[in-house]
Amino acid sequence: MKIAVEEGQNKAVLADGLQQVTITHIEEGVSEHKGTPFFAVRFENEDGYVSQRFYQSKAGMPAIIKLFDMVGIDAQEEKELDTKQLEGKQLTIEVGERSYNDPENHNERTLKQAINFLAS
Repeated sequence: MKIAVEEGQNKAVLADGLQQVTITHIEEGVSEHKGTPFFAVRFENEDGYVSQRFYQSKAGMPAIIKLFDMVGIDAQEEKELDTKQLEGKQLTIEVGERSYNDPENHNERTLKQAINFLAS
């Protein structure tokens, strides 16, 4: 079997705590279970990376607005936000773990993700 290695795949997941990062990639999609639109952000620095999904839902909007705000993009009512504006932006994130129940098998899963965003 031949396995292609893409740029950045040799990095480890970031350690817990505050990390100065750059947003290096945005991927858009729809959740597998509820069909909720999301965008996934790759936060990266020289030590590693962490990826996180942001769901476009009533519950998810405060985190989306805070992310845009922390990189200097003002979220205004009645205006659309463009996720592509996030690429290349720098900020400080707090990396930590979040647990949830998997809807398919009801087992608890733990993700490493950004649990807080701070302006750089």
